[in-house]
Amino acid sequence: MTAVGTEQEYAEPYLRGVLATAGLDVEYTRGEANTLYYNRDGREVGVLDFVGGYGSTLLGHSHPELIEYARELLAGQTPIHAQFSRHPYANRVAAQLNRILRRDLDSDENYYAIFANSGAEAIEAGMKHAELERFSRIAGLRAEIEASVAMARAAVEGGRARAEDIDALVAAVNEHNQALFDSTPLFLTPVGSFHGKLAGSVQLTYNPIYRTVFSALAAQARFVPINEPGALDEIVAAERRDLHDLEIADDQVRVVSRPFPVFCALVLEPILGEGGIHEVPVAFAKDVNRVAADLGIPVVIDEIQAGMGRTGAFLSSSHLGLRGDYYAMAKSLGGGIAKAAVLLVRESRYQRDFEMMHSSTFAKDSFSCLIAEKVLTMLEANDGEVYRTAARRGAELLNALRALQAEYPTVIAQVRGRGLMVGLEFANQAESPSQVLRELDGGGFFGYYVSGFLLREYDIRTFPTSSAVYTLRFEPSVHLDTSEIDRLITALREVCREIRDAGGTRLAAIA
Repeated sequence: MTAVGTEQEYAEPYLRGVLATAGLDVEYTRGEANTLYYNRDGREVGVLDFVGGYGSTLLGHSHPELIEYARELLAGQTPIHAQFSRHPYANRVAAQLNRILRRDLDSDENYYAIFANSGAEAIEAGMKHAELERFSRIAGLRAEIEASVAMARAAVEGGRARAEDIDALVAAVNEHNQALFDSTPLFLTPVGSFHGKLAGSVQLTYNPIYRTVFSALAAQARFVPINEPGALDEIVAAERRDLHDLEIADDQVRVVSRPFPVFCALVLEPILGEGGIHEVPVAFAKDVNRVAADLGIPVVIDEIQAGMGRTGAFLSSSHLGLRGDYYAMAKSLGGGIAKAAVLLVRESRYQRDFEMMHSSTFAKDSFSCLIAEKVLTMLEANDGEVYRTAARRGAELLNALRALQAEYPTVIAQVRGRGLMVGLEFANQAESPSQVLRELDGGGFFGYYVSGFLLREYDIRTFPTSSAVYTLRFEPSVHLDTSEIDRLITALREVCREIRDAGGTRLAAIA
């Protein structure tokens, strides 16, 4: 398995092989702003990075102010491991986030913070907290039903009410209700969603390659099309379940129905990132808030990739008028150097017992919290200059890509996104006259081969989104300038020529 003169690969060897197949197995040695560097034939080569740590480096690689601050923290022996003690730095981060949310939501309600290490972990915390909410509702319903059933039985036994067979009636009610009490909770989330690959969060991830084999491990999701009016209501109606209760009317015991909380939460990204960079329509956002209110369940907004300024506003959901009960944040919260994540829960929904049920060894440590505090200060500086820059540079990037689409309308199907979260979708090549392009399509790695071509021919780094391999992602930092956009367009123009005029031969020609 090991080639002569090479080291045995133990760290995810299959993935390494996949990267090598597409020419993407490069070892980067350092990063700065929008550039990653690697060594080639004894010299350092700079690669223009449009992946941006999957949205983690809004402020760029190795931001000098953050690097200097990190050095100061480590040199000062900041206590990274001081679990189960007072953490004022975490409280300051939560307070900063509350100030921003109160401003952006025009609300005076507070949000309490549960810290985590990654976005997927923040989503897991949100799923667990939502289930604790649902569990509490179910416990209240169970107690009410048990009381009314006991009252009905006592009324029959005391001759104050009639029932043909009260024991059989009670047994049937209990059996019906217990089946619902034991049922798996359901989540609602859009078609194309991605919320991580942990045991819980993967159930909310639409791509069946990631989800199906693990579907027996945890809660289940119902995936809702975002562009089909009424689809959310139809799915909710189809999953409706009722508990049975007993009441006395006209001296007769009868069975009545009470709605059972089937759904745990409604979870969504304002921009479906791994699903192909699709912004949720405003109409769907309105349906989300309406349906969640009707069901009494929380709206969990995943701001992990699109949030913290990438779209030109701190909350990408604010562009849609979407309001959350929970917010999950990560990626750029750590400034590209710390593993920082947080779940924010609206005070009116917060379950204080959750703090004793959920914890993480590395979460809420001083280093990641202090870095996050610094990042938030930088984002908010100069009245949000970073947000304005992201919007301006993003508009320039989108316009340039749309102009390229106009040049090659048969090659580029669509350009979409907001701010510095942009996707370019190539036309499907399944029916291409080129055998090479058909084979790239059939292998499911079309976008990765395009990415490999851009890397080896133009020293540009981008990847397709994981569940939409014809869509390339562009998530650079706010340091993006016009020359870098021009460099990208030049490279993509050559890709388009190769697809349209040359049958894609060079895309598959891995050196």
